Amino acid sequence: MLGQFDASPTLPVKDLARARRFYEDVLGLPPAGDSEMGVQAYRAGGVSLTVYESAFAGTNQGTAVTWPVGGRFDAVVAALRDKGVAFETYDMPGIEVEDGVHHAGDMKLVWFKDPDGNIHHVGSF
Repeated sequence: MLGQFDASPTLPVKDLARARRFYEDVLGLPPAGDSEMGVQAYRAGGVSLTVYESAFAGTNQGTAVTWPVGGRFDAVVAALRDKGVAFETYDMPGIEVEDGVHHAGDMKLVWFKDPDGNIHHVGSF
């Protein structure tokens, strides 16, 4: 039933102004309209990513958003580093980590957090 529709990530944040600086200035996402009632949507490829003010921001300990960037992985990671993004490292069997980049065979992966602790994942797939 829902397989025919695009899914849209929705992330809780504590401070919408701080979130706007991160999502617009660091990640380079263009706003999709004006913010209303503590909610701001962004264009991310063919879908929207929405952030909203919530007292529960930062409580999710799992990946909230995945960005499949394919062959542009190295350029995207370099651009994120240039913007001051710090990458998380995770100990996973069979995966080597070098300078914050996880290597699983030919696949490269990084994870980082937004200012509220929402976990983002970028992969070379």
